[in-house]
Amino acid sequence: MLQGSAMPIGILALIAMMVLPLPAFLLDTFFVFNILLSLLILMVAMHSHRPLDFSSFPNLLLLATILRLSLNVASTRIVLTDGHNGPDAAGKVIQAFGDFVVSGNYTVGIFVFIILVIINLVVITKGSGRVSEVSARFTLDAMPGKQMAIDADLNAGILTPEEATARRKEIGEEAEFYGSMDGASKFVKGDAMAGILILAINVFGGLIIGVAQHDMAFADAAQTYVLLAIGDGLVAQIPSLLLSIATAIIVTRVSSATDMAGHISTQVGLSRAWIPTAAVVLMIGLVPGMPNALFGIFAAAAGGIAYVLHRKEQASAEEVAPEPEAAPSQNSDIISLEDVTDYSPISVQLGYGLVPLVDEDRGGQLTRRITSIRRDVSRSMGFVVPGVRIRDDLGLRPNQYRIRIGQTIVGDDEVYPDRKLAIPDAKSAVKIDGIEAKDPSFGVDAVWIRPNQQAQAEAQHYVVIEPTSVIATHLSQLLLKHASDLVGQDDVQFILDNLAKSFPQLVQSVVPKIISLPVMTEILRILLSDGVPISDMRRILEGLGGSAGRGKSPADMAESLRPALAPLLIQQVTALGQAMPVITLAPELEQLMLRTMRQAGDEGLMLDNKLAETLVRSINDASERLAAEGRPAICVVAPQIRRPFSNFVKPHVPQLIILGFNELPENRHVEVVASIGATESLATPAAPQKV
Repeated sequence: MLQGSAMPIGILALIAMMVLPLPAFLLDTFFVFNILLSLLILMVAMHSHRPLDFSSFPNLLLLATILRLSLNVASTRIVLTDGHNGPDAAGKVIQAFGDFVVSGNYTVGIFVFIILVIINLVVITKGSGRVSEVSARFTLDAMPGKQMAIDADLNAGILTPEEATARRKEIGEEAEFYGSMDGASKFVKGDAMAGILILAINVFGGLIIGVAQHDMAFADAAQTYVLLAIGDGLVAQIPSLLLSIATAIIVTRVSSATDMAGHISTQVGLSRAWIPTAAVVLMIGLVPGMPNALFGIFAAAAGGIAYVLHRKEQASAEEVAPEPEAAPSQNSDIISLEDVTDYSPISVQLGYGLVPLVDEDRGGQLTRRITSIRRDVSRSMGFVVPGVRIRDDLGLRPNQYRIRIGQTIVGDDEVYPDRKLAIPDAKSAVKIDGIEAKDPSFGVDAVWIRPNQQAQAEAQHYVVIEPTSVIATHLSQLLLKHASDLVGQDDVQFILDNLAKSFPQLVQSVVPKIISLPVMTEILRILLSDGVPISDMRRILEGLGGSAGRGKSPADMAESLRPALAPLLIQQVTALGQAMPVITLAPELEQLMLRTMRQAGDEGLMLDNKLAETLVRSINDASERLAAEGRPAICVVAPQIRRPFSNFVKPHVPQLIILGFNELPENRHVEVVASIGATESLATPAAPQKV
């Protein structure tokens, strides 16, 4: 109760100071308090890790400005009323600033005051005001994108609803803060302008009052009133300058895990920056006529700092060492279960030559790239990709890496940490010397070149990729390909629990009343194996609620969900405004497949060996042409044969997306780029074979 009423009472007291006269000792008290408050605000601004940590700054800036203006009014009243009594008539603080700071010379005082006003008004306040304006504009422009990113993370299960609400609140507070700072910076500017006007009023008003009312000589009146006016102006201008600096610090602050001092010292403390600095200062000191000793002292100090920083950097590098192997058991014949099991859902094993790629102190970025890939794949597929375990393996070759999904090796290749992978395009006519290889992600020819060959390679239209990016891209491709192997019943239950917070009745009415958790998991795995995201769980449950319980298998239920979910897959590979390139089957070939399906029944699609070989080759050629153009390969077939046709083609052309005609969105333009099947090759197969 007391804390809540203190602020209104304080504001009323500030207003009263503008009207009621204050004694000199009380004025001194408020002047000291004003300086203390300004220093406190400056120190808090310097120790804030991010701007929002001091979100009350605009309010404090307003209150401090009102306090300073109230003191100016009160001090002006005393100066003009009692100034003729001597330099201590307005209190000891004003007298001290008038005598000590400007040595009793009012001409010097005027110039010092003008310089302080220029520094405050033209340099600091104007700069911080511009930064506030730009920050407010950019923050407001970025709000929709940030909100969409939060919604995507929430739908992917990366964020809980509570975390998403907190982030949305933080975005709103950030926009309000920078908007407030844009306006609050005008307080400081107006305060500086008011200081100039108050100084002029005190000088001219004091001269008129001293000469006309108190019969003082003009020189004596000028000496007395100008010194009092200068002292009053400096007492107000110093706290104003401190608040301007605090404003500039807040609006230029970048969010980090440390305060401003730690942030600056971390980035400035580089020995390779201090060494040339010391050398240049020393060279300047050797110029004839320069104060050689002074420059030599500073050069020695900079060299000493460089030496200390270099030793510190070496010590930090030596501290980074591979984790020691576990001490062998006293009885080497005993093998524990932990020695032969690894329950990591995803693991990346590195040869010892690739260990620097995960050492961030040596510039290794692999860990961060993998975290970014997990986030991207999670957003793309609609579930949280499990953590990736990265460890070294002495059984691998030095430059070899291996990617596992569970216990299964799904990727294995080599990268060279001291080289870069150069991939030629259609315009690359010159062969570059290096270690020839295949790009592990797309299987195209490539060459490992040295860093000094990068400019030459790029001039010859090669795409140059860092070793970290090679591993990360390969991992990304494998995670998308094996997404169905990463989802288990625990993951599905987590997704359902998250959905139940927003749609509790929908989840309860479908799982487990209509569909059991194992069946639900199998349906989602089938969708993921076809590359269909499962991010829209609401639509999936609504579709299952209407189609389940009719004797359908999980594969049939997954197939029935595809028309509603296919747009999620299409929007990931083709932009909304672009035509969707599709490969179709010739009508005769499609009719042949439909007839064989009706004849074979549940046995699947049956084609002649020669026809099957020709079909796969034609589809693969069309897919490669589209890939060379940077476009996705999408094949559209009749819904009745989509699943068996996919089972037949995907092992041979894994990058092909196979859709049914009923899965094409109505709002997308379609461009037929190839029609597979020649009339002469569609004779009824003499020796049918199940494919």
